[in-house]
Amino acid sequence: MEELAFIYRRRSVRKFTADPVPEEHIRELVKAASFAPSGSNVQNWQFVVVVDKAKIEEIAVLVEKKNVELAARFKDQSKAEELRGMVRYYTLFRDAPVLVLVYAGPYVTLGDTLLADGAITPEEAAHFTQPAPGIQSIAAAMENLQLAAASLGYGTCWMTGPTCASAEITAYIGAANIKSGYYLAAVTPLGVPVSSSGSQPSRKPLEEIMTIIR
Repeated sequence: MEELAFIYRRRSVRKFTADPVPEEHIRELVKAASFAPSGSNVQNWQFVVVVDKAKIEEIAVLVEKKNVELAARFKDQSKAEELRGMVRYYTLFRDAPVLVLVYAGPYVTLGDTLLADGAITPEEAAHFTQPAPGIQSIAAAMENLQLAAASLGYGTCWMTGPTCASAEITAYIGAANIKSGYYLAAVTPLGVPVSSSGSQPSRKPLEEIMTIIR
């Protein structure tokens, strides 16, 4: 369906040109993200946009240092090597002109409320909190942002690897700039793709992922 073409234009972009992204476009993309649905309409997201290339590079360095630190903790050297090998994927945002850090805020679930009241056990609470509506809200906002970016000709890449250095990144950008109780949930580079070509990874057939009950 032609009406859905904008969805199929989105792909994970890992190489960007040096072309800047106009601030008005950044604002429109974040606005589009903010129109995502959220549990109880709490809109528990905050978008921190970094447009200074030196700062983006410093954030990449923080992720590299954290990767080394965490890899050194492994007793199993094969696992340490595997983690060290992931660092290039965790820092692929360093060449993008824009880095968007997506922070997630608190969300009180039914399980939390029941547990606080002593109405259920911690084991039962886990059942109610499993859907994680708070983080689902963040995911919906990130998807909105990425689809909107693709529709304007920009590339993005959904990343959670850099969150291994969330404490260091937050300290670097300044904890005072982040809402209380919020944590780094995901990041995405944003910029003009080096190439407009590229294929999507194959998708599972509908027969495997969809069940229609009549």
